[in-house]
Amino acid sequence: MYQALYRKYRPQTFDDVVGQTAVTQTLRTQLKTGKISHAYLFTGTRGTGKTSCAKILAKALNCTDLQDGSPCGHCAACRAIDSGSCLDVLEIDAASNNGVDQVRVLRDDAVYTPSEVSRRVYIIDEVHMLSMAAFNALLKIIEEPPEHLVFILATTELQKVPATILSRCQRFSFRRLLPEDIAGRLNYIAYQEHIDLDPGACRLLSRLADGALRDGVSLLDQCASAFEGTLTEERVCAALGLAGEQNTAALLTAVADHDARRALELFSSLYAAGKDLSAMLEELLSLSRDLLILKAAPESGMAMLSGVAGDQEAKALLGRFTAEELLRITSVLQETAAGFSKSANRRIDAELCLLRLTQPALDENLQSLTARVSKLESRLASGQFTPAKAPEPEEELPPPPDDFDAPPAPEAAPPAPQEAPGGFWPDLAARLRQDLPGKFKGFFSVEGPVRAHLDGELLNLVAESDFAKKVVDCPEVVETAARIAAELLGRPVRVRCIMRGRNVPSGENDPMRALLTFGEEHTDIINIKK
Repeated sequence: MYQALYRKYRPQTFDDVVGQTAVTQTLRTQLKTGKISHAYLFTGTRGTGKTSCAKILAKALNCTDLQDGSPCGHCAACRAIDSGSCLDVLEIDAASNNGVDQVRVLRDDAVYTPSEVSRRVYIIDEVHMLSMAAFNALLKIIEEPPEHLVFILATTELQKVPATILSRCQRFSFRRLLPEDIAGRLNYIAYQEHIDLDPGACRLLSRLADGALRDGVSLLDQCASAFEGTLTEERVCAALGLAGEQNTAALLTAVADHDARRALELFSSLYAAGKDLSAMLEELLSLSRDLLILKAAPESGMAMLSGVAGDQEAKALLGRFTAEELLRITSVLQETAAGFSKSANRRIDAELCLLRLTQPALDENLQSLTARVSKLESRLASGQFTPAKAPEPEEELPPPPDDFDAPPAPEAAPPAPQEAPGGFWPDLAARLRQDLPGKFKGFFSVEGPVRAHLDGELLNLVAESDFAKKVVDCPEVVETAARIAAELLGRPVRVRCIMRGRNVPSGENDPMRALLTFGEEHTDIINIKK
């Protein structure tokens, strides 16, 4: 039967434990000097070696041939504990045995001397899951146990363990593993299992492990079973449903260019390829977080990067954003990712998130406005924002000599009529009421909802409401008004229907958008419509 790699390569000695030198060295010293405590508490995040160290400590406490503080692995006690046949070393899952009755049974059995080995060891995993009554039942025997009894407690949530238990145990904190430590162990396992692991793939798996070696080994096991041959970074992304460094950088580049179409097209192609939406947003969030760290701490921030993108991609994107923009992008991505668990349609949520990122004007909040203003300020400071120069005045010519005969000036063209003659509107309204059907007559009274305004050769029928415009804006009214106005004025005119105070088309009345595009797309001064 196939055995998972994280079980097959579980550490058997303190030398095999990766990245926890402070813990293993202290335990070695205690074992060599014989200063053994009666209760230990191992704390830390998942996959950092708490349970493995507890089993190694249990073997070392009963080993008859210690090797520099580590169990030999060959004596009868070590073999029995490894096989799980030793009844004096028990591993208990507190998540499924969290009641006071189970703890009472454990307490009653613990007083008996061991039958196979020298010390009876109880390993209680996820001890924070015990009820308060169970903790109280366990309290007395942890405080004053028999000489042959040792408790090893392990937990990922230290804050849930009562202070009365904490004060009776020696506490060892297991830190998150560095990506370099995880990569070294993954390379060792890949060599032992004859897996051709590419350095880029190893680096990606180490980053995805997030400080947990067990997670990294499980991901390696999954990816190695999905493909034959060399395990590359692209194959890791395909097996785990990730977008990858290049696609993530391309998405953030589209956000920097405010190119919603390109961002949505790239997202659609990744979605069609089966990429996981949560993973894509997590990668985008990690990249924006890395850029924000580099923006805030350019020198010392290199050690805090997650490595979701290469150094070249990160440096190329860093100059495209201000700190306020990166803070807004990170907040929007974090908000969207947090709502995925309650979302009815994750694809729509992700697409709306990309639209908000690529078009900041859609977000009418203070954070979005701050980001847009900061971008404008950065462009002003960098000199990319330059207004067009005013036209230079024409050079004055010297006065002509006295004997110069100037040609006669051409006759000025008659000005176009701009105003209607007196009584034009009352006459026009009366003729319209006379020639149009009855349903239009109420709109063309002298004080009615439609008035006329003559502008040169253009006659505007100005409606006071949207309803009045919809009624009179028809071919019958326009043609009749053009015919009657031509008769009254003695010249042809064009007629159109408009509404008083009509709105400017969408996007033209955004002062911030006009300011941001000022100096890029126009060579003259931009008129911002009010």
